[in-house]
Amino acid sequence: MSVVKPIFCRLAIEGREHIPPQGGCVLTCNHTMGPDFLVISYLSPRQIYFMVKAELMDRYRWFGRFLAYNGCFPIHRGDGDKEAITHAVEVVTSGHVLGMFPEGTRSRSGKLQRGRTGAAYVAIQAQAPVIPAVVINSEPIFHRSNYLSMKPRIAVTARVGAPIHPPTERDDRHSLRRFTREIMDAMADMLPAAMRDGLESEHE
Repeated sequence: MSVVKPIFCRLAIEGREHIPPQGGCVLTCNHTMGPDFLVISYLSPRQIYFMVKAELMDRYRWFGRFLAYNGCFPIHRGDGDKEAITHAVEVVTSGHVLGMFPEGTRSRSGKLQRGRTGAAYVAIQAQAPVIPAVVINSEPIFHRSNYLSMKPRIAVTARVGAPIHPPTERDDRHSLRRFTREIMDAMADMLPAAMRDGLESEHE
């Protein structure tokens, strides 16, 4: 992860102390068109495991190997991939940090979208805290004009919030939705107003 900071951006990190030095947790982050998973990997010296869409790992074998080496594992989106969800819970109950993007897909507008229930579900099943985080201004990193020019590196900010502890009810759908909303609200509170406008009041 050291390549992200010196080469692609000037990374300012706020709230890194909220990531526990040990024990399982779910680290949630907004998902823009920038390399967000690379940025949040830099937040902790601990290995962060990520769920990645299966087609991304399958399309290019070398890239799939790179992702797997860096703690990623595939999920088949839209298919109710129970095996991937079960593995995610096992990652957390084994004492590791699991990185998840609760929006479920990238936001083309850069605004925070409606949250899916996956991250909340994993945290509830593992009875582990959620650590909300956001990345701000990572999109320009991928702009060709920026990384080929002699301009100063892009200034990117990553903010980490206080742990949010899950409800104890493992099979209550209302608790799952409330917890999802709590996670998304915590993330929204750390974003500038212009990036919060896409967040809807209802969560699936």
